[in-house]
Order: sequence, then C-alpha cells, then structure tokens
Amino acid sequence: MGKTLAVSLLTIGLLTFSIPLFAHHGAASYDVSKTIVLKGIVTDYVWSNPHVFVKVDVKDDSGNLQHWLIEAQNPRSQTNAGWSKNTFKPGDEVAVDAVAAKNGEPIGRFTGRIVINGQVFKP
Repeated sequence: MGKTLAVSLLTIGLLTFSIPLFAHHGAASYDVSKTIVLKGIVTDYVWSNPHVFVKVDVKDDSGNLQHWLIEAQNPRSQTNAGWSKNTFKPGDEVAVDAVAAKNGEPIGRFTGRIVINGQVFKP
C-alpha cells in the first residue's frame, strides 16, 4: 500500500508542476474577438522553437510605421501546414489575418489568410 501511495503522490506532484508548461500556449494575451488584417513588408523571419515569428513593417492609418511581431506555431506544425524555413523572406509583401495583443503592442498571432507576394498560404 505504501508504494502505491508514493507513486500516486509523485504522479500528482508531477502533473501539478507540468500544467504551467502548457499554459503559455493559450491565447489569453490576444484579443481573439477581433481579427485584423496587417499589410506590410517582411523584415525578418525566425524559424525556431518554440514558435515561428514573422516581423512585418506595417503603416497604420496615419501613415506611421509600426514594427509588428506575428507569432505562428512551432516549426513542425508549420511544416505540416506547408510552411518551410524559406516561406517568408525580407522584402516580401504580405497581407495576413491576425489577432492583436490585448495590451496594444504591435504583437499578433496568425489566424487565417496569409498572402505573400500574391500567393495564399495556410497559417
């Protein structure tokens, strides 16, 4: 009985400490109620774990330049969606559907349509 109890407590303890590892994958920091369209020029493409990022310079309605950081899933998931480490290149013209950060910073997450130099890709 003592061994079973010890294994049970160890399992519960490990599960308790592992839950925060999954928490960062949520969308709590994004306003998922509203999709925005970002049109601009790619300045950098970061193909690495734990997430792929695309940096895009976007002009706002007033003509001011904003430097957006747009998050995608991990490289394996993006590969399954047809992406590669060469999908985006600096200088590419893009239009992407994204959800923006709730805090107003120019940070977003891909949610739908992605057009690169006229060609449509999956998020």
